[in-house]
Amino acid sequence: MGKEVMPLFKAAAASPNDGLSCSAVRILPAFGTRAAADILAEVHQAHPGTERAKLAAQGARSLLARGISVPILLEEAPAEAPATAPQAAPAAAPAPAQAQEGENVEPMSAMRKGIAEHMRRSLDTSAHVTSSIEVDMTKIAALRQRLKKDWAGSYGVNPTFLAFVARAVVDTLKDYPWINGEIRGDSIVTRNYVNLGFAVELADGKGLIVPVVRNAETLNLLGMAKAIADIAQRARDKQLLPDDVQGGTFTITNPGGYGTFHGTPVISQPQAAILGTYAVVKRPWVVEDEDGQDAIAIRSMMNVTLTYDHRLVDGALAGRFLRDLRERLQSWDEATE
Repeated sequence: MGKEVMPLFKAAAASPNDGLSCSAVRILPAFGTRAAADILAEVHQAHPGTERAKLAAQGARSLLARGISVPILLEEAPAEAPATAPQAAPAAAPAPAQAQEGENVEPMSAMRKGIAEHMRRSLDTSAHVTSSIEVDMTKIAALRQRLKKDWAGSYGVNPTFLAFVARAVVDTLKDYPWINGEIRGDSIVTRNYVNLGFAVELADGKGLIVPVVRNAETLNLLGMAKAIADIAQRARDKQLLPDDVQGGTFTITNPGGYGTFHGTPVISQPQAAILGTYAVVKRPWVVEDEDGQDAIAIRSMMNVTLTYDHRLVDGALAGRFLRDLRERLQSWDEATE
């Protein structure tokens, strides 16, 4: 048997092999305090962050491994509340900006602050990547002209390019559930429905809001056009309800109405992607004629972008989504709902 030494710890009797079942202990140095401290320091360095009870047991085992028999004694004590980090002093409010010569300073509105916070948080959360594709909208442009008069008189709504795109997006998302999904913790959430958000500029041009068309998969082209017109008007009139801006699963932004042809929109969290639609412009385009030969024709072209969260959506998946969306739009005819 190993050499006997005086106990390094004292308290209520226990043995070094009792499993140390008590939730908290008080370590009381008796004799050989320096030796005990040395052993515990050694163990603590090897096992940082371990509770004191386990440190004591490991210290004892370390001594036993050196051939020294140590009667370890532990005293049960009330569990101590975990130490809390000192509260940081609240950050001082930033000083108001001072106008320099020729400048005008105005405070940020609550909406502007909210947009800024959400955009910054989105960029900090998602790995943003943008892919784009060119879409020949010539067939849809011709169909719009045929529908305009009838829809305006019968339904009071305009068959916009956005309505066609939204309807095609909903159909395409059925085949790409991850693009209509989200990352929630360590899980991927997908849905069998599409709540389609539309970025709407407010009347003063100094803010935007994203109202949502719920269960957009249940709407035909006319229903989609009416829903978009309704939420856009209520947004500009500040008549949206809280439920109208919640629960979106995918968003479309449409800056093309101002003539822009490309952009890299920021994803609306916690969604996985956002689609950008841009100006429809007439351009010379290479097409195949009736004889199968290349020919140059004037076509109505639109650029479409998909900004996606690369944590969930890879470039190949985004590319296939855009390819299939383009095919739906380019093959649209009057029978398409």
